[in-house]
Amino acid sequence: MGRVSRRRFLQGAGLAVFGAVAGAGVARSSIFPLPPSASAATPTPSSTATAGGPPPDRTFVSTKLTTPHVNVWSSGATADGLVFAGPMGHGSNGLIMDNSGHPVWMEPTGAGVTDLKVQQYQGKPVLTYWSGKGIGGHGEGAGIIKDTSYKTIAQVSAGGGLRADLHEFRLTANGTALLTAYPTVQYDLSPLGGSAKGYMYDCHVQEVDVATGRVLFDWKASDVIPLEASYVKPSDDSAADGSTAEKAFDPYHVNAVDLRDDGYLVSFRHTHTIYLLNRSGTVVWRLGGRQSDFTIPADAVFAWQHDVRQRPNGVISMFDNHYKDGTTGQSRGLLLTVDEKNRTAAVKLELARGGHRGNAMGNVQFLDNGHYFVGWGSDPSATEFDAAGNAVFEATSIGSGSYRVYRSTWTAAPSTVPDVAVLPGNGSTMQAYASWNGATEVAGWRFLTGSDAGSLTEAVSVKRTGFETTAEVAAASYLAAEALDSRGNVLERSAVIKA
Repeated sequence: MGRVSRRRFLQGAGLAVFGAVAGAGVARSSIFPLPPSASAATPTPSSTATAGGPPPDRTFVSTKLTTPHVNVWSSGATADGLVFAGPMGHGSNGLIMDNSGHPVWMEPTGAGVTDLKVQQYQGKPVLTYWSGKGIGGHGEGAGIIKDTSYKTIAQVSAGGGLRADLHEFRLTANGTALLTAYPTVQYDLSPLGGSAKGYMYDCHVQEVDVATGRVLFDWKASDVIPLEASYVKPSDDSAADGSTAEKAFDPYHVNAVDLRDDGYLVSFRHTHTIYLLNRSGTVVWRLGGRQSDFTIPADAVFAWQHDVRQRPNGVISMFDNHYKDGTTGQSRGLLLTVDEKNRTAAVKLELARGGHRGNAMGNVQFLDNGHYFVGWGSDPSATEFDAAGNAVFEATSIGSGSYRVYRSTWTAAPSTVPDVAVLPGNGSTMQAYASWNGATEVAGWRFLTGSDAGSLTEAVSVKRTGFETTAEVAAASYLAAEALDSRGNVLERSAVIKA
């Protein structure tokens, strides 16, 4: 994440462990303010944003949850699946939504969430994310793995007394997780003009066995990377100048780890460099930055990058932020063809869109149909591009930014029951509301009413309309709702409430 926004962005946007949002059954506005440093989204034809700011949050009668009012547009067919994001600055920091921008699942506790995505664990699809407390430009927490009923089946922590950082929680086919950590250490910062007895964040890369917690690999940047490789200095930010442990300097800023057969591909934002480490932790090569082992033409130069991934056929992808606050540059999704034998790199594809600039965060996802999905980080937007690099879908106003954004297929049946609520009507009628947070197979709702809680009958059946469905029913003493699948079968029934 960007250094200038490292303290005010994460802390101001609410990336911490929060309690549940209070006040069920009434409309409400966001309880978390937008940070002043957030970039504005590029306006789109479908935008309903009011002058001077984004549209108000979505609120619901049947549940206490809130989520950003995301705007979307499309100009062609998209890949299959839902959109996964971690909107910052809002009550529900984890969000799954459909192509209309309507929520499907909102993280229900208000916990800080980054990197919400679908992965595979033990051969099954799972929902994963990092959760914890924002500390400057990184975090301290753990990786969370949930099954298709949204039950937590594993929590993965860093080893050696470290706390897992928010930048990476990637599962491997070997049943392991790739993690990063940012311990504070005392260090000689004089090579960069800082104190000889200064303090800095020393970035660790770990591979941890999910089932046992055993650390299989633990590597720290200061053993290998000289401070002089950094593009930042202690004098750049008085709040992070390394003069005290509370003002620890961040010379490296690890933000992505990918597993290869021959080792680990690691991205360091503040050295503008991608490193290949072998299994023993030795640097095999450096791509980019002050000590690059590769010849890189001007159009392929990247800076402040995120989400570096190894792709087939010698391609490395990344989100090339290419600027931070106070500098120039155009952010882009970048695919490089990398010849490791001859040490050359060239642009294979550039994914840029309408002036989007993310000075922090961001990602590039390869989709199964040949499309690409780009999350613009602190510019709270995401764009799907076709194979030729043409935009076919875009979501904007994703809170005040999202660390990464993905599209994935996901089928889920929550272990919770649906939520139901009612508001008075004209005396002879009442308005019933139903939702089921995280359910993906609901096609319709059946509302049941009666004068006795134990003998309800059908009042009306209606098609599902977005996250929350409402229908007018005759006034009654008790109400319940049944979620129906596409064949009219009952998936689950809500509790009975007194109307």
